[in-house]
Amino acid sequence: MTLSRPPLVRTGDKVLVNGSAHTVTVLSAARVRLADVTGTESACSSADLFSSPGFRVLAQARPELPAQGLPDGLPADAADQARWWEHHIVEVITGVPPDAGARARPRPEYDPAMRTLRQRELAKVSELTGAGHAVALSTFQRLRLSYEKDGVWGLVDHRVARPRGATTDERVVRAIGQAVAEESSRSAGEAGGLRRRVEQILADRHGIDPASVMPARATFYRLAKQISAGGHVSGSSRRAPAAQPDDRFGTVTAVRPGEWMRIESTPLDVRVELDGGVIGRVELTWLIDLATRTIPAAVLSPATRAVDAALLLARSLAPEPRRPGWARAQRMLRSALPHRRLTEFDRRLAHAAARPVIVPETIMCDHGVVHLSKAFRNACRAMGITVQPSPGGAGEAGLPAVGSLFGQHVAGHVHTDAAWSAVELQELLDEWLVVLWQNSPQDGLRHPVTPGKALTPNEMYAALVENAGYVPVPLAEDDYVELLPATWRAINSYGVKIRHRTYDSAALDLHRRRRSGVDGRKGWWEVRHDPHDVSRVWVRDHRDGGWIQAWWTRVRPTPR
Repeated sequence: MTLSRPPLVRTGDKVLVNGSAHTVTVLSAARVRLADVTGTESACSSADLFSSPGFRVLAQARPELPAQGLPDGLPADAADQARWWEHHIVEVITGVPPDAGARARPRPEYDPAMRTLRQRELAKVSELTGAGHAVALSTFQRLRLSYEKDGVWGLVDHRVARPRGATTDERVVRAIGQAVAEESSRSAGEAGGLRRRVEQILADRHGIDPASVMPARATFYRLAKQISAGGHVSGSSRRAPAAQPDDRFGTVTAVRPGEWMRIESTPLDVRVELDGGVIGRVELTWLIDLATRTIPAAVLSPATRAVDAALLLARSLAPEPRRPGWARAQRMLRSALPHRRLTEFDRRLAHAAARPVIVPETIMCDHGVVHLSKAFRNACRAMGITVQPSPGGAGEAGLPAVGSLFGQHVAGHVHTDAAWSAVELQELLDEWLVVLWQNSPQDGLRHPVTPGKALTPNEMYAALVENAGYVPVPLAEDDYVELLPATWRAINSYGVKIRHRTYDSAALDLHRRRRSGVDGRKGWWEVRHDPHDVSRVWVRDHRDGGWIQAWWTRVRPTPR
């Protein structure tokens, strides 16, 4: 009499029953449910299935592969113990150990063709007990099931696999806690500023060299995030989690320069000496391109005065001039921008600074952030630029805090006694944008071909402009002047005076102490000026047309 064990059947296997192919959909100890190719289901007992004429397994469902290997950092004893169990469990499941050769034959007590799984398990338990490794059958079965589900990781004693505590010096941890507490009670800065503050605390309070105890940057930022417990550590995470809405932020996706641009504004934590000699704060307002994170225009203004959006638009459409004293490396010619190819289309870029000119397609802004003047709306209508309110959170998630980053580089930060004049600070902001912002890699700028490398705004612009192309806007000087704020003044013998600054030009000689002919303005003359560039103004010639450029007499005296 010959005994043979029935074939192993799992859910999902394809079997042949009564000459037709079926799929095993449900499998229990006594019942089996089958489905044929048409989806018709039937049920039978396991005994009837295995004894039916012509029954055989056509194809077995491929089981999920268990996780391979062991994680780094696992104690050597725990890893050796897991490998030892794997050796014995694999022999029970397959008949041969995992390190056996291709021609190895199972030992009789572990041959799957001759022994059931339970018989093989009992044989292994008996073998291990005889070798001095007593183990219960239930324990061995539990380990086997864990191995089939999780691989060798399922055989690890997880009590010894728990991650060990941080080995960072306790003084560093306390210093991080103190620095985080200070940041929570004042304006947040960049994470690099937090690290410098921790190093200062270590040197002042403990008298130790910070380099000898400070952890790696990645470890430091991870510790700072854990210690902050949801508070804002850096300016880029100023919005606390408790203040965020439950729903996800609305988002827009920009794939070419200028497709989506956004006007942002924030108080600047820098002490500024205003025109009246009073020390106060200013508001930083900027226009940012969401595709490249280029900032083509940024201005400073007193916190009580809204910026005219037309001024931002005018600055974004005109090349940034390289100022006297700027290094030659700040020229567009020496930057990552495709200067030669861009200059072929737009000669204005020949001597410009390393900041791209971007023509907006859609500008998003919140009501109250800027003043949407009539000149701004007319210019947008003429150039086909769409203006719309900002959806909640659009373009905001992941954008660095420009105000905090700039404030970190200014000597007159809010926590010091120094103060800058508004003109000096605007000059410093223009240079900072060209030198640092446009050339600093940002995590949110990734090229699809090289996603592992963070790009700078200039590099991202160079990559996208190759696909999107560049169409220069023929913004003549008269068009630029029309976008600037207007005021009305008399032309006196000394010239024109605006905010206690005198502007003059020899071209004004024919109009001194004369009326403009605009009776609704008391005969005064229309003057256009950039509040953030006090070097010159433009006076409209109401008689012959055009504009007369007049320079600040402290910059370029008018010859007499």
